Amino acid sequence: MRIVHVASEMYPYVKTGGLADVVGALAPALAARGHDVTVFLPGYRAVMESPLVADARRTGRVLVRLGPDGFAGEIHTLSPRAGLTIHLVGREEYYDRRQLYWTGERDYDDNDARFIFFAKAVIEVLRTESQPVDIVHCHDWQTGLLPVLLRHSEQRGGLHLAKRTLFTVHNMIYQGVFPRRSFALTNLHESLNAMEGIEYYGQVSALKAGLMYADRVTTVSPTYAKEICTPAHAYGLDGVIRLRAGAVSGIRNGIDTSVWNPATDGMLAARYEANNVAGKAANRVALLRRLGWPEDQAGPVFAIISRLTQAKGHDLLLAALNHFRRHHCRLVVLGTGEAKFETAYRDFARRHPEVLAADTRFDEAWSHQVMAGADFFLMPSRTEPCGLTQMYAQVYGTIPLASRVGGLIDTVIDLETQPDKGTGLMFAPKPSGLAKAVDRALELFADKPRLAAVQQRAMRQDFSWDSVMGQYELLYGE
Repeated sequence: MRIVHVASEMYPYVKTGGLADVVGALAPALAARGHDVTVFLPGYRAVMESPLVADARRTGRVLVRLGPDGFAGEIHTLSPRAGLTIHLVGREEYYDRRQLYWTGERDYDDNDARFIFFAKAVIEVLRTESQPVDIVHCHDWQTGLLPVLLRHSEQRGGLHLAKRTLFTVHNMIYQGVFPRRSFALTNLHESLNAMEGIEYYGQVSALKAGLMYADRVTTVSPTYAKEICTPAHAYGLDGVIRLRAGAVSGIRNGIDTSVWNPATDGMLAARYEANNVAGKAANRVALLRRLGWPEDQAGPVFAIISRLTQAKGHDLLLAALNHFRRHHCRLVVLGTGEAKFETAYRDFARRHPEVLAADTRFDEAWSHQVMAGADFFLMPSRTEPCGLTQMYAQVYGTIPLASRVGGLIDTVIDLETQPDKGTGLMFAPKPSGLAKAVDRALELFADKPRLAAVQQRAMRQDFSWDSVMGQYELLYGE
């Protein structure tokens, strides 16, 4: 099949979260299975300055209408492997910026124009194709308008550009909501600027557009696909999800085992595998040494690597910090996000450096070392569409403590309910639930034979894209 992925991030070119990891693994995996895969990305400054795109060639120029005005952009293309092509959509005014989506304090005021331009530029490139593609697979709100813009363009131009469109919601929280005046930038018929279209409480929602107009909709785990039918997890769009219920399904994310594999990971102090976990102890020592903690630390080391937001449960973790201190545990926090959480972690770490090490920045290599060196990994999310780090943790023999929500339910086997099969500890997303899970982790850590058995079970879980690729191929075929 000829498959086009359209996304705002893709690892290793540009990344702020799990979306980049998913696109960066799914697209090459499809190419490896013989499909003809193309990915469209915005030509951000970080991408265009990366040595990874040094061989990209300028392949075209696009002219795009946003309302009454025309705007030009350039297309740069690279082919990192057989069967995979990446088009970078460039326009300095929109993408030559330090951050992808925001100033560091608030979203860019012109995010509507930036991503409507991106979607329309994709359509202009597809116009040059000699035959229609089979699937245009759009990811998250940044591409949510593409399905309706694509069909609108086909109708106006008498062309057939794509047989079907698929829209994947990676997180319902982020909805791409803009003022009503943004609708004019789409050049769509005014009839679509209504409750039955893309209008959303007097505004415009790019996420709603994707949900309404794609041929099929997926989420990134089966449980999350059920959760988003409810007000608690749909953030105002549960009615739209129920309207499209027959077109919505969930496919659990995979992980890129060429990047996240302790047996081959060059970012670690020592490599190891399920049959020989001696290297994990060496990584623990390396982690403790770098943080200035005693290398013979007797108690467990916990870690969390995530965006610092309330949705990720950081309010729950902050409320439980004194519980870690009372039990003489160590905790490593790695991630960036809301200023209030960054400040709170740094303040606690300053007062109690023997308990908490807080690193409020993004560091890919350090995240691998933290994952390998910790004994337990925290996922106290209030909502979690799928999550990747709990899967990384299990592959690295780092036992997850995970909230009983979304994709965490689909990827972590709870030791409490299945003691002979369990790979982690599940809890209700509230401070008392997290504290009880920490207590259970302390008991497990004290029972070294049982801990080793759980580690080995976790490391033998198959979270590769190969394990779910057949579901995507079946969906594409439908």
